[in-house]
Amino acid sequence: MVYDTSLPAPALRLLGTFRLEGADGSAVPVQTPGRRLLAFLALNGPTARGVLAGTLWPEVAEEQAYGSLRTTLWRLHRAGPPVLDCRGELLALREELHVDTHVLTRTARRLIDSDAPPGEDLEVDVLSAGELLPDWDEEWVVFERERLRQLRLHALESLSGRLARHGQYALALDAALTGVRIEPLRESAHRAVVAVHLAEHNLVEAVRHYHAYRRLARIELGLEPSPIFTTMLPRSRLDPCPGGDRPDSAG
Repeated sequence: MVYDTSLPAPALRLLGTFRLEGADGSAVPVQTPGRRLLAFLALNGPTARGVLAGTLWPEVAEEQAYGSLRTTLWRLHRAGPPVLDCRGELLALREELHVDTHVLTRTARRLIDSDAPPGEDLEVDVLSAGELLPDWDEEWVVFERERLRQLRLHALESLSGRLARHGQYALALDAALTGVRIEPLRESAHRAVVAVHLAEHNLVEAVRHYHAYRRLARIELGLEPSPIFTTMLPRSRLDPCPGGDRPDSAG
């Protein structure tokens, strides 16, 4: 089937919270089994019915699991816009369905794999969307949540470096600090911040941020910054750590 891509498409949002939207942007009510089914297909792609039944209803017998799957499919069909593509034993999301995790993945990989000049489509807000289904504790969600977290952090650091190389320091700093906000203890995110300050010849800001991270690492981890980080700045600027106590004296 060929779809008219010029028309608004339904959307599935999994970052921050679950939300299925019709083409007009209105929320489509979906019960919990339907939410789990749509999320699984969004994160894993086309999947056999047997795998879906066994994964989403592991606590019941196979026949009952298949029955639950059929009921869920029937309710999704009645709920709103058609979002599923049935290919015999395989189930998948329809190609025209806009899925925010897919956009995040494509954007992050493009940023990591290419060194092209930054464009309007390379926006920090795509990478700083909420965490994947934060209240869900299914094993397949937890794994994908961590994968997406790591992917977006690497992409933000890559974007920051690219923007800095093109003299777009404010945007570069925004990208780097977004990475710090997502993972405050990630040294490479802090190195990206310092790199932007140095590229803009703001040595004082770079030193201040380095020492802030050094204090945090000492208190939270009992560690010093890596040699990679310390060699970014003049040695005379690194010791002593202003206001920094030894890890064993914190608190």
